[in-house]
Amino acid sequence: MKIAIIGCGNMGMAFARAFLKFDLVKNQDFLLVEKSADRMDSLTSFQPGVITGIIGPQIGEYDLIILSVKPQDFLSVAGALKEVIKPSQVVLSIMAGVTIEGIQHALDHKAVIRAMPNTPAMLGMGITAYSASPEVDMHQLRKIENLINATGRSVFLEDEEQLNAVTALSGSGPAYFFYVVKAMIEAGKQMGFEENVAALLVKQTMLGSYHLINTADKSLDDLIKAVASKGGTTEAALRQFEAGELDKTLEKGIFAAQVRSTELSKG
Repeated sequence: MKIAIIGCGNMGMAFARAFLKFDLVKNQDFLLVEKSADRMDSLTSFQPGVITGIIGPQIGEYDLIILSVKPQDFLSVAGALKEVIKPSQVVLSIMAGVTIEGIQHALDHKAVIRAMPNTPAMLGMGITAYSASPEVDMHQLRKIENLINATGRSVFLEDEEQLNAVTALSGSGPAYFFYVVKAMIEAGKQMGFEENVAALLVKQTMLGSYHLINTADKSLDDLIKAVASKGGTTEAALRQFEAGELDKTLEKGIFAAQVRSTELSKG
């Protein structure tokens, strides 16, 4: 496929690098559209086919258009894109909160896929949920699914509204883990560890725990019980978490993110 990427920030380039890594797209088959002059200079090391600062007629030569601009910048590019986009092209949006209907209306274009990746996609370990308009045929959808899977894993959702929950759960999810890791490292520092030692202890614990979740034939409750012996140190910590309703606080935070995502999608 020939791919045009409009907005070459971290996520847009994460997708481009993943496509190249798995030889799904050739360098010369990329068009990178970036309005920032500084960013354009940094893209030269990527050695793509074409780098440009404007949306022009050459867009029509590409099979897939990936929209990775900030949601608030979408309408500023939609006018120019509307003039050059062709009915045969597919638009893949990775903009948070902008609905398929909103994109279709702004571009006067029907074949639209809306995806919600997360930042681990930059390492090829992301999870992306996506929905598609009926005008995207199965052949097109499979080809784009293969592209998305180069950034990690994916899940197709028939109900686009569920993407608001995805945004709250996995889209914003990395920040929740970073928040917990930060708090644990801070506790380690207060117990007398140097920051680098506390960070090593916490990050390796997080990594090992992730692999246990993925490989152990046990439920999360069983895994917790395996660490929390009766009357021991882990039980003391868990009692404190329960007293502070840490689980409820986390749930409330995620639900708040879902509400905000829904608000943004409605403009």
